[in-house]
Amino acid sequence: VGILGPDQQVRIFNTEWAVYVGIVYSYLPFMILPLYAALEKLDGTLLEAAQDLGCRPIKAFWVITFPLSLPGVIAGSFLCFIPIMGEFVIPDLLGGSSTLMIGRTLWTEFFSNRDWPLASAVAVVLLVLLVGPIVAYRDIEARRWEKAK
Repeated sequence: VGILGPDQQVRIFNTEWAVYVGIVYSYLPFMILPLYAALEKLDGTLLEAAQDLGCRPIKAFWVITFPLSLPGVIAGSFLCFIPIMGEFVIPDLLGGSSTLMIGRTLWTEFFSNRDWPLASAVAVVLLVLLVGPIVAYRDIEARRWEKAK
């Protein structure tokens, strides 16, 4: 029967684990596609040169592949981060009433509780959480661009 006894069941539905699995399942393509586009541009001769110079595969990944794929990682992270922060359907369907996420809280406060002042405050917090990293990244890239000139 395996690890569990015959009368025991694995309970996944209405748990945080179910929400995580649902979000990963839904948003994994948004992470994979930009990462694939960045890795597709990678020059294979760089890895061959690292191998010829005695670099182990793990070190070659961290020294060559990962830094060159960072634009894809960042783009994929932003493409996933923005909609996941506002997600309310997946936590509602898979997580049940005990799951607490900001998008679901916003939905509940606006439409179920009709507490518009609190919902507006939650919306402002969500806006700051979404715009803050984008502005910070834009500033970092502007400084890096200026240094490159």
